[in-house]
Amino acid sequence: MNNNVHPPSIDKLLNLEECKTILDEFGHDLVVDALRLVIEALRQQDNIPPALTIISKAHQMLMQWSAPTLVPLVNATGVILHTNLGRAPLSEATLKEINHTSLSYSNLEFDLDTGKRGKRALHAEKLLTLITGAESAYVVNNNAAAVLLVLTALAKHKRVIVSRTQMVEIGGGFRVPDVMRQSGAKLVEIGTTNRLHLYDYENALQEPATMVLCAHHSNFKIMGFTSEPSLSEICEISHSKDVLVFHDLGSGALLDTAKYGLAHEPTVQESLLAGADVISFSGDKLLGGPQAGIIIGKKDLLDRIKKHPLARALRPDKLCLAGLSATLSSYLRGKAEQEIPIWNMLSQSLDEINARANRWKTIVMQGEIIDGRSMVGGGSLPEESLPTRLLALPIKKPTLFLKLLREQPIPIIARIEDEKVLFDPRTVFKSQDEYLSGRLKSLVENWDR
Repeated sequence: MNNNVHPPSIDKLLNLEECKTILDEFGHDLVVDALRLVIEALRQQDNIPPALTIISKAHQMLMQWSAPTLVPLVNATGVILHTNLGRAPLSEATLKEINHTSLSYSNLEFDLDTGKRGKRALHAEKLLTLITGAESAYVVNNNAAAVLLVLTALAKHKRVIVSRTQMVEIGGGFRVPDVMRQSGAKLVEIGTTNRLHLYDYENALQEPATMVLCAHHSNFKIMGFTSEPSLSEICEISHSKDVLVFHDLGSGALLDTAKYGLAHEPTVQESLLAGADVISFSGDKLLGGPQAGIIIGKKDLLDRIKKHPLARALRPDKLCLAGLSATLSSYLRGKAEQEIPIWNMLSQSLDEINARANRWKTIVMQGEIIDGRSMVGGGSLPEESLPTRLLALPIKKPTLFLKLLREQPIPIIARIEDEKVLFDPRTVFKSQDEYLSGRLKSLVENWDR
């Protein structure tokens, strides 16, 4: 045991050969900070450890400080648009375009034809209008921002009619009524929590109003004794009173989800055809791109939105615009199902999923393959799921096993059901199969709690 009661000086530690490596890696000032914190903590002990131990503890501290908190992981939960796990994973083409654009300067706000300042809004606008048929488009940093901007730019201090069936709250406490109040719009509630009729709009429109807001039932479903007019009916009666309709669509589907065995999710194109004047939706839900709030609609209304001072505060950066443009290009070329991960996951056949689950089982040499359901998630298609095949491991103390999975070099996120740990191939990339099965084999062999 080292009987030293006084720690070595910082200068002495810095001059040791063993400290030179971490000095090269982390720099003088940061290393000094770490050494001081370690020494301060050790002063509480009766004996001070050797200098090399102090340096080692400082190195561990520096590694923790510099390690990223945002890390990639394996999503084996079967929830395709998992909000807590980053929603939509990006396509290879999207990542390539983000990398290509960000490694050098770009024409983010520079007009290459005139040599003068340009507008960043144009970079995704053309693709959005081509794909959806809208007159104009604008991109902000998320859909909550899009809703706030539309209401502020078009309806501040004016009456906005919204149904009580659509007064939604989604993850993170985002509430439509709160956003409306923040925008300065005057909220006019109609209908009841389960039933809404066309005459509710007729009665509300007897007094002057600027907008009717239709908000998507993001993460819940009203069932039983319910009624609600169609969007086209709402648009018809609103337009008869010269009142515009804003559809907060949320999920941003550009393809028909019914093709994949799910309930039909209203598409952006259908909202336009129904007569909505302005539509907003997310970039990282069923669109399958980076986080963004996308606003499309009539040009005169979009022009007002683009010119509002709030638009600058909510504008996207070059990485978002580059990624969104690449994602939209997949739709324009008819390659979304092949190139965009979430559509690839939705379209996986049960036979393919079963084969992958059985390959995992063969490697792990434990568990069974059972039927299960994959969820869409992400505030899209509430309660909708797809049939899947799961690797089920009957593990003692499954909650502790989940914790161990999260502590792996690349964390693995699974779920528990009936005291079994379940792994769904649908949301695991094929490139992750070898890592997942190899880790499971090693962990299960040594698990005896």
